[in-house]
Amino acid sequence: MTKSVYIKSYGCQMNVYDATRIADVLAPMGYTPAESQDAADMVVLNTCHIREKADDKLYSELGRIRTVQADRAAVGQAAQTIAVAGCVAQAEGDEIMHRAPHVDLVVGPQSYHRLPDLMRAGGRQISTDFPVAEKFAALQGQATSRGASAFLTVQEGCDKFCTFCVVPYTRGAEFSRPATDILAEARRLVATGAREITLLGQNVNAWHGAGADGVTWTLGRLILALAELDGIERLRYMTSHPLEMDDALIMAHRDVPQLMPFLHLPVQSGSDRILALMNRRHRAADYLRVIDKLRAARPDIALSSDFIVGFPGETEADCRATLDLVRATGFAQAFSFKYSARPGTPAADMGDQVAEADKSARLAELQALLMAQQLAFNQASVGRTMTALIERRGKRPGQWLGKSPYMQSVLVDGPDDLMGRTITAVIEHGYQNSLNGRILPAGTDRADILAA
Repeated sequence: MTKSVYIKSYGCQMNVYDATRIADVLAPMGYTPAESQDAADMVVLNTCHIREKADDKLYSELGRIRTVQADRAAVGQAAQTIAVAGCVAQAEGDEIMHRAPHVDLVVGPQSYHRLPDLMRAGGRQISTDFPVAEKFAALQGQATSRGASAFLTVQEGCDKFCTFCVVPYTRGAEFSRPATDILAEARRLVATGAREITLLGQNVNAWHGAGADGVTWTLGRLILALAELDGIERLRYMTSHPLEMDDALIMAHRDVPQLMPFLHLPVQSGSDRILALMNRRHRAADYLRVIDKLRAARPDIALSSDFIVGFPGETEADCRATLDLVRATGFAQAFSFKYSARPGTPAADMGDQVAEADKSARLAELQALLMAQQLAFNQASVGRTMTALIERRGKRPGQWLGKSPYMQSVLVDGPDDLMGRTITAVIEHGYQNSLNGRILPAGTDRADILAA
């Protein structure tokens, strides 16, 4: 009998990938995507533990679901099966089961492949082990694309142990999938419609898997192999660590046309003192040297980064150092946040916590600079011709939204058959968060076409 499942994901792209794979493992049990959460037979909350108050958001959602369950019972409807997955499930599995009796299943990010077995076993079940290799072995052959752009996890876990981060505790130690498995999954994604593949990992450029030739490959070599597959027009990867940007990966940006000229490379702070307290194991100058090498290899590369302000012990001088690094680098996009203590991490127990008002003021100053850089980058695109992979319809009739090589949202007007196609457009307007373009006729020969 066909049943419906609604999967709600929070947080990072890895969770988006995991949500797709959860749908894949439930499909053989007869579960199809539900149109709404309240109407679904099963609800999966795929949680993230990175941001502040992640557990509060989960329990708030579970409280709303409890009300829905009561309403269903009042009209004689069967109760929904409720599952909590992801990193909050990993960190607080027993507490979830205790505080939310209506939750049936709790599975960590390395255990969601066990959902069918847990459901068949019946009763309330919890699985928060770290069988990473077992998970990927169980998922082999199930990956399908839901659109022209697809995520592909190549690496999980992290051994860096930044003092602010919970990932090593919720995702476990670094694990790299074998290249043959990754290539096989990429072929399946292309066969089901993907034209762009983004390689994912908590520390993706630390990937070092068994190569198809029996030799250990690094990420640069894997990208070369993926670029040889028919049907892949674009490749991306995230999230990276500055220490893992080796020469082979940097040269891939020069030599592989399918590898898009956009890189998300978190730095977190521009202060060497704060970087040391964060256990980042690089200095600001190290980061800037990597950027110089990348731009020498691919002059048109655009950059994104992550920043944390108000880390314990941060001073105004440390904040100035971060602003100086931003000015020295120039970012096309960036994500910036106030530091929030994550229970169980070393930074949560550090003294000299920064006052909330100081955090807010510093974040506002940093974000104003980053937004100015993003607007300048977008406005510099006006008059240029670039490709865009169309991902969905826009808000207006006849409007489409695609992504440029630099991850900019490009809005164009066009016919009804553009979904999943790569179009070429001349950019006419640049705004804070998007570009407006005009589609050029097929076969247009322009010397300044980017990443065609």
